[in-house]
Amino acid sequence: MDTQKISLLEGREKQVYEKKSGQTEVDIACDTTSLSGSVSQRACVFCGSRVVLYPVADAIHIVHGPIGCAAYTWDIRGAVSSGPELHRLSFSTDLGEMDVIFGGEKKLYRSLIELIDQYKPNAAFIYSTCIIGLIGDDIDAVCRKVEKEKGIPVMPVHSEGFKGTKKDGYKAACTALMKLIGTGSTEGISKYSINILGEFNLAGEAWIIREYYEKMGIQVVATMTGDGRIDAIRRSHGASLNVVQCSGSMTSLAKEMEEKYGIPFMRVSYFGFEDMSKSLYDVAQYFGEKPEILEKAKEIVHDEIRHYYPEMQKFKKALTGKKAAIYVGGAFKTFSLIKALRTIGMSVVLAGSQTGNKDDYRRLKEMCEEGTVIVDDSNPVELSKFILEKGADLLIGGVKERPIAFKLGVGFCDHNHERKIPLAGFVGMYNFAKEVYESVMSPVWQFAPRKGGIK
Repeated sequence: MDTQKISLLEGREKQVYEKKSGQTEVDIACDTTSLSGSVSQRACVFCGSRVVLYPVADAIHIVHGPIGCAAYTWDIRGAVSSGPELHRLSFSTDLGEMDVIFGGEKKLYRSLIELIDQYKPNAAFIYSTCIIGLIGDDIDAVCRKVEKEKGIPVMPVHSEGFKGTKKDGYKAACTALMKLIGTGSTEGISKYSINILGEFNLAGEAWIIREYYEKMGIQVVATMTGDGRIDAIRRSHGASLNVVQCSGSMTSLAKEMEEKYGIPFMRVSYFGFEDMSKSLYDVAQYFGEKPEILEKAKEIVHDEIRHYYPEMQKFKKALTGKKAAIYVGGAFKTFSLIKALRTIGMSVVLAGSQTGNKDDYRRLKEMCEEGTVIVDDSNPVELSKFILEKGADLLIGGVKERPIAFKLGVGFCDHNHERKIPLAGFVGMYNFAKEVYESVMSPVWQFAPRKGGIK
C-alpha cells in the first residue's frame, strides 16, 4: 500500500504530532468534539456512562430508549462479580414509534416497578438516551416517584448520546454516584483505608489489586465500580484516601469527594511492574506514620518480581527491537503501556488516545522516542497509514481496532473491556508479555502482504 496517497482529513492536521529533535512544545489540538465524517473510534455519551456504572452488580440498569441502545452496550465489559450479577442483565424500556410520539414516562415507571418487585435490587440506574433528550421525558420526576414508593435509591443518568463525547458520559456517571456517596454509615472504617476508583474488575483485576492493599494492612472501603456494591459506595466518604486508576473516568468524582468530604486523591496505574510497584509504594508512603505498611509493600513487590522475572527475560530476548503502536481510550493507560513495552524490549512508534488532554500529550512527548507519532481521537485510515509507515509489528487497542491490525497483517493485543485475562498487577504484566509474544512471534505473519507473502 502506498501510504503517501493517504492524507489526513482537513481539520485533523492539528490533532496529529510527530516528535522531532529541536521541538520544545507539543502543538496538538485535543479536548474537542470529533470531526464530522472522520469515523472516530470514540463512543458516545451514553456508552461512557454505562462503562463506569455497569459493573455495580447489585443494582438494576435500565436503558430508557429504543432497544438498539441497550443491545449496543450489553455485556460490553468482562467485569465479574463475587456475588450478585444483576449487571449481566440488560433492561430496556424498548421505546417504539407511539412512545416517541406520546412520551415514554409511563412505560419507564411501569418497567421500574416491575423490575424492582421481581429482582429486589439495592438501587436502580436509569440511562437517558438520545431519543429521550429529543422528546423531553422527565426521568428525574419518575425516579423521585419510584424512589419514594419503593424505598431504594433510583438515580437518573443524563447520558443522551449526542450531548458530547464519551468523557461527558463519565461525568454523568460520576454525578449519579455522588448522589449515593455520603448516604451510608462510616462505622468500622479504619484510619488506614482507601477507595479504589476507576477499576472495573475486568477478568477479576479488582480482586488482585484489593488483595495487595489488604496484605499491606489497608482497608478497601469501596471499589468504584468493579464488583461494586451500593452499600459500599454509600459509605465510601469514610475512607482516608481515594486512589484513582482510570483518571479519565473518575478524576471528576475524586475532585468532588475532595471538595465535599476532604478526601485527598492520587493517580495510580496498576499496569506493568514499574507502575504497579509505584502504586503500592505511593499509598504506603501516604500512610507513613505506620511504617509496617511500607515494609509489607516492599515484600510484596520483591516476591512478585522475583517470581516472574525469569520468564519476562525470555520474552524480552525474542521481542527486543520489535515496534508497537498504541491506541486506547485514556492517555494515562498509554503511559503505562510504553513503560511495560520497554520492559520487554519493544519501542513505541505510534501513541494515541481518544480522551487525552494537553498535559497528557506533553508527557507522552517526553516519554516517546524521536519519530514517534502522537495522535488524538484518530480514525481507521489514519491508524492504518501510520502503522504501515512506521513498520509496527503490534497494535494495542480495543475491539474496534482489532480488524485494522488483522487486515494489515499486524499482531494485536486486546486492552479493551471484553478481555477475559487480567492485565493488572504483577501477574497481569506477565499475561500481557505472554500475549504480546504469542501474537508478534506467530508464524502466520510471514504470509502477510507487508512481509512479502501472499498478495
